[in-house]
Amino acid sequence: MIERQERKGTVMAMSKVRITVLKTTLDEELAAEYGVEGLQACPMMRAGQGFYADYAKPEGFCDEAWKAIYQYVFALAHGGEGFTFYFDDWMREPGKAIVSCNDGLRPVIMKLEATDIPSELSYEPVR
Repeated sequence: MIERQERKGTVMAMSKVRITVLKTTLDEELAAEYGVEGLQACPMMRAGQGFYADYAKPEGFCDEAWKAIYQYVFALAHGGEGFTFYFDDWMREPGKAIVSCNDGLRPVIMKLEATDIPSELSYEPVR
């Protein structure tokens, strides 16, 4: 866990979170009933793609997927390597989460992993 000293006490610094696209899917049954003709799996993401994030959406990452997973990324970026989500009844290993975007017809499944890579602010904070 990375910490830095501030005037008002010790503040936990953020670390990068690794995002790996595990798979893109298409629910053929729902797509046939509700989707447009010829709907395919997500055209923006592909299995094996990797990103690093902290407080900001990584460049090239889908806006809608970011909205769906941001809370988990933020939690892991703030020291999530030492806990599992939801009272230890979801993920086997601390510091990881399997998440998806919110596209009900063609969700993209991603793995989030806490890292020890320090995050750096790209702006000057207002104090």
